[in-house]
Amino acid sequence: MNKNNKGAKNALYYILVILAMVMVVYFLFGDNKSASPDVEYSTFTEQMQDGKIKNVKIQPSSGIYKITGEYKEKQEVANSGGLSIIGSTDSKTTHFTTIILPNDSTLSQVTDLAKDNNVKTEIQEESSSGMWVTLLISFLPILIMVFFFYMMIGQQGGGGGGNGRVMNFGKSKAKEADKKANRVRFSDVAGAEEEKQELVEVVEFLKDPRRFVELGARIPAGVLLEGPPGTGKTLLAKAVAGEAGVPFYSISGSDFVEMFVGVGASRVRDLFETAKKNAPAIIFIDEIDAVGRQRGAGMGGGHDEREQTLNQLLVEMDGFDGNEGVIVVAATNRSDVLDPALLRPGRFDRQILVGRPDVKGREAILRVHARNKPLADDVDLKVVAQQTPGFAGADLENVLNEAALVAARRNKKKIDASDVDEAEDRVIAGPAKKDRVISKHEREMVAYHEAGHTIIGMVLNRARVVHKVTIIPRGRAGGYMIALPKEDQMLMSKDDMFEQIVGLLGGRTAEEIVFNAQTTGASNDFEQATGLARSMVTEYGMSDKLGPVQYEGNHQVFVGRDYGQTKAYSEQVAFEIDQEVRNILMQAHEKAREIIETHREQHKLIAEKLLEFETLDAKAIKSLFETGQMPGGKDSLYPSEKAQAQTFEEAKRALEEKDAEKQAEDKEDKDSIEPDNTSDNQE
Repeated sequence: MNKNNKGAKNALYYILVILAMVMVVYFLFGDNKSASPDVEYSTFTEQMQDGKIKNVKIQPSSGIYKITGEYKEKQEVANSGGLSIIGSTDSKTTHFTTIILPNDSTLSQVTDLAKDNNVKTEIQEESSSGMWVTLLISFLPILIMVFFFYMMIGQQGGGGGGNGRVMNFGKSKAKEADKKANRVRFSDVAGAEEEKQELVEVVEFLKDPRRFVELGARIPAGVLLEGPPGTGKTLLAKAVAGEAGVPFYSISGSDFVEMFVGVGASRVRDLFETAKKNAPAIIFIDEIDAVGRQRGAGMGGGHDEREQTLNQLLVEMDGFDGNEGVIVVAATNRSDVLDPALLRPGRFDRQILVGRPDVKGREAILRVHARNKPLADDVDLKVVAQQTPGFAGADLENVLNEAALVAARRNKKKIDASDVDEAEDRVIAGPAKKDRVISKHEREMVAYHEAGHTIIGMVLNRARVVHKVTIIPRGRAGGYMIALPKEDQMLMSKDDMFEQIVGLLGGRTAEEIVFNAQTTGASNDFEQATGLARSMVTEYGMSDKLGPVQYEGNHQVFVGRDYGQTKAYSEQVAFEIDQEVRNILMQAHEKAREIIETHREQHKLIAEKLLEFETLDAKAIKSLFETGQMPGGKDSLYPSEKAQAQTFEEAKRALEEKDAEKQAEDKEDKDSIEPDNTSDNQE
């Protein structure tokens, strides 16, 4: 319907443009003056007496008499009136027009002259359409100008991306979900079983409210989905839309706010009015923190458009009128900045935390995303889930997608374990930079640095296990060691955090022991170690000196709330905090030095094997640490991962050669089949 309306509008627009052009041509080039020019009454009487006129027509017109006639022969006349655009003002014509006063003497004079000179005379009645034609000609240019003005403003209307109507600023931009187009169901959402159950109840309430009403239950006014980015909040809302079977309106928080004051509140009203007309219905507001931030948090003076929009949203969700049969589902990853009035029961009755999945949830998510991907037999999604702690649903989908891209780049028909392993590294640290030129000395320093992390990870393995170590540069890292937790941890002890700090400082310690040097490669290690130590002291109360006191919160900074607030502790306590953080880091540094000095032989062996193979997996690291040998006793079982980096032109040429070989093979196969077919036909 909208497309048809738009097409009709465009057709009307072009028709009016053509009419405007016709009017312009009419006004510029005259109203047929060259064919029937105006002549003066005295000239008309002279020509009548001279016998030059053949016939005349007399017609009353707006209080005067208009005479039109025809000459016996062409006469030369001057265009005294009108606008001359092209050529001379003199022309020859056989027609003329003139006007006379409506009195009896003039009329009798004309009729007497016509009778004396044998001029045929015809009397016509006054035309009723003359007045309307005059009015049309007078007002048509004004109407055309108004229409063009309307169209110009209409193109600017709708707030840049609206539907082009001048009065549609206050209309909501919410889109009703297409039930046929949306194929997401709860079966497509994995790793969030409790969250799904909460939303299933909402859908069931809308479908069959009697079961709940009989027990006196009230329909929830709103459900707030909060959690880190990529955990599936919007996906859950899509599943609700797919399962609900009721009208589902989706809108982003930023769609409410415009450059015009009051537009946001107007759009909120329009959205809820539309939903109430089609109740029961669901409204989904994505990124609600765009309009739901705490009021009074503006840094400047004056009235805040967001606050006005939020006030209207509060009233619509739970005001005097109520919103019977309308449920609001909202998503945000900054629930700490939302206004308390928005979070109270009666507005958002349920606040569902959509957190990062555990190992069981990660496996379920991987199985959902692996449905349309051919996996080789050596790919175990349970192992992949164990190797990806802390990954959200979007990260896991990205891992499998990258694995498919890597397998396609390697011309494989199925995704195997090596492709998934490479995809994990690409997601964590970025693509490998094998073409980077690294000096021999720098490469040795990176190898011993990573071997230092590895040795400490092997010794302090109570909570974490070394999974892989490599010196292939990726992203900003010259190399890295991955240590995975033995199991998902919700809580961390003081010893666990201290061991992590020791492991982070192992790289710098190894550089100091082996090369007696300090490089910039440990900057990220120090950043993480300092953050952990500061959290131990200021947030978790793990300092014996400062006691179980929280000095700094663990919430994200919100300028409107935190601006201008002084620290909750004195300068003396700040000095003691810095001292305690430094003590923890120095103790960890000494512990790392002690471990590496004790295991110098294993440290050197792992570094040498890293220089040879570039990447070592958990099996190889364990064998080297315990026996000093590569697994199986043969180094040839673990070929080097060194690869000659190709330029774009070389890779393209290799691909073209491979395609040419494939086409040649297909042609040979076709040629070998054709003789058999001909022999069969002859038989």
